[in-house]
Amino acid sequence: MQNRTHTCGELRLPDAGKEVKICGWMENIRTVSAGLAFIVVRDFYGTTQVVAESEALVNQFEAIHKESTISVEGVVRERDSKNNKIPTGEIEIVPTKVEVLGQCRHNELPFPINRSREADEAQRLKYRYLDLRNPAVKDNIVLRCQVVAALRNAMTEHGFLEITTPILTASSPEGARDYLVPARNHPGKFYALPQAPQQFKQLLMTSGFDRYFQIAPCFRDEDARADRSPGEFYQLDMEMAFASQEDVFAVLEDVLPPIFAKYGKYNRASDAPFQRIPFNEAMEKYGTDKPDLRIDLTVQDATDALGACGFGPFENQVVKAVVVSDFHETRKFIDKTLADVEVVSGNKAYWFRLDEKGEVVGGIAKFVAPVKDSVIEKLHLKPNDFVALSAGKLGAAQKTAGVLIKTFGTAAPGHMDKEQYSFCWIVDFPMYEIGEESGELEFCHNPFSMPSGGLDVLLKAERGEIDPLAITADQYDLVCNGVELSSGAVRNHDPEIMIKAFEMVRLGEEDVKAKFPAMYHAFTYGAPPHAGIAPGVDRMVMLLAGEDSIREIIPFPMNKNAQDVMMDAPSEVTQKQLDELHIALVKPAD
Repeated sequence: MQNRTHTCGELRLPDAGKEVKICGWMENIRTVSAGLAFIVVRDFYGTTQVVAESEALVNQFEAIHKESTISVEGVVRERDSKNNKIPTGEIEIVPTKVEVLGQCRHNELPFPINRSREADEAQRLKYRYLDLRNPAVKDNIVLRCQVVAALRNAMTEHGFLEITTPILTASSPEGARDYLVPARNHPGKFYALPQAPQQFKQLLMTSGFDRYFQIAPCFRDEDARADRSPGEFYQLDMEMAFASQEDVFAVLEDVLPPIFAKYGKYNRASDAPFQRIPFNEAMEKYGTDKPDLRIDLTVQDATDALGACGFGPFENQVVKAVVVSDFHETRKFIDKTLADVEVVSGNKAYWFRLDEKGEVVGGIAKFVAPVKDSVIEKLHLKPNDFVALSAGKLGAAQKTAGVLIKTFGTAAPGHMDKEQYSFCWIVDFPMYEIGEESGELEFCHNPFSMPSGGLDVLLKAERGEIDPLAITADQYDLVCNGVELSSGAVRNHDPEIMIKAFEMVRLGEEDVKAKFPAMYHAFTYGAPPHAGIAPGVDRMVMLLAGEDSIREIIPFPMNKNAQDVMMDAPSEVTQKQLDELHIALVKPAD
C-alpha cells in the first residue's frame, strides 16, 4: 500500500471512526462557505469524499489545482447525505493533514477528465495520459488486461505452449507494407518488423512443437479504419500440428464463448458449433464475407425480374435486391440512408416499395410497375415491403447489396437483434483470383494455405481440366457481428504442392526458395500437417466493450495518419544517426 492505508474505492460504513490515509488526484472541489468545502479524491480504484470544515483547510484545498496528486490523512465518518451511486457513498473523511504529492501546474485542463470522450480526438490522443484518467476510458484498458489473461489461461489449459517469436526478421511478401529497420552492421540491408509470426509458427510445428500460441505483436504499414489500428496490433496467434480445420474450430469454439459471456457487453453469444458459411454463399446471400448475422436481411437475385425492365442502370447488369419488410420510414430517411450506402460502397442504389394496397410506389416504381407481378412473385413481396436495389458487375452488385443490408438493418427498426455476439465461420475461400491491377492470376488470400484437393487439383488446373478460379483453399475466417476477428488455414506443408501452387501465379521453385528459404528447406526435412488461426485481440476487446472505434481499447493509439501525437512520432533523427546507418535522405519531388 506504500504510503496509504486505503484506496479511494475501499472505505465503507464499518470503517467509520478509523484514522486513515488516502492518496489520489484531486478531482473536484465544491466550496459551500469560507469554512466548508467538499473535495473528491480519485485514484485507480474509485473516489472518496473529503470534507474541509475549517477556513484554513478550505483555503489549503482551494490553493491546489484540480488533478494535482494529494494525500489526505483523517478520520472516517458516516455521511449525512449519502450517495448510493458510488461504493464509498456512505462515508467521508474529515482531514487532519493534507499534502501535495504532485502539483498540477495548469489552471485549465485540455478537457474535463470525466468528459474526455466528448473532446476532439486529436486532443485526447495528445493528452492521452489525461484521457486515461477518465474511469470510462480506463475501464476499457482494464477489460483488455482481463481478456488477455483469460485467453492465456484458456490456451494453456488446452495444452498450448506460449512461445515468443522474433520481432526483427526478414522482409516477406505477406500482403501489406513492411516496417523496415536498417541494420547498422550490415550496410544496405534491413530487418523488417513481422506482419505476423506466420513463418515462425509454421517452423515451430516443423521443429516438433505440437501446440503453440502467443499474444503476438504484428506490424503493418497500412491505413487506419474503425476496426484497424495503423502500425501495430496484437493477435492471439496459434498453430496446431497434425490438425485439421475442424480441430482449429473446436479449440476456438471452446475458448471464445466463455470469455465473451463473462466479459462482453451483451449476455448472449453463439453456441458451438458456430455456423459454417461457404465464401460464395456468403457473397450471394449477404453481399460480404463478413456478415452480421444479427441482421435478418438477405440478398436476393433480381436480374431475371428487373434486368429488362427498361431502367438504364439495370441493362446488361446483375441486379440484387434487399427486401425490408414492414417498412414505414419517411422519404427523408430513405434518401439519407441510400446516400450513406453510396458513400460506403461507391455505387448508387435504387428503391421502390409496396404500399398498403400492394401498389408499387416511389423510387423507380414507373419501371417496376409493368413487371410488377413477376417482381412480387420473384421477391415474395407483401404490402409495406421496401425493396433496395443494386446493379453492376457481380462483385459490385454484391458489395453494394451487402452495404444495403448493414445500413438498413442497423437504421430500420425491427431488423437487428443487436445485443448478442453472433459468430460464424466463412469457409471454402477461393485459392486464386484475377488481380485488379495485373489482370493475371494471383493468390486470393494466404499463399501458405493448402488447396482443397491438394496436388491433384493443381495438376488438373495446369492441364486445363478445371478453371483455376474454381480451386478453393482450406482457409477460413472467424466473423463476429460483422467484424472479421481472424483468418486461418490448413497450411501447405508439402514442398511439391507449395511449388506447384506458386507456379500457378508465375513463380517457380527458385522464387519460392528465395522468398521463403527457411520454411521451404524445413519442409524438405519432414513437416507435419498443421493448421492455425490468429484472432485479433484489439478487435475482440472492441467488440466486448461495445466500442465502434478500435482506438478506444488501445492504451496509446496512433491517429488515422499513423502518428503518435503524444510522443511526436514519427520524428526526425540526427545526421549522426543517419550516418551510422549508412542512410542518405532524398527529399520527395515537389
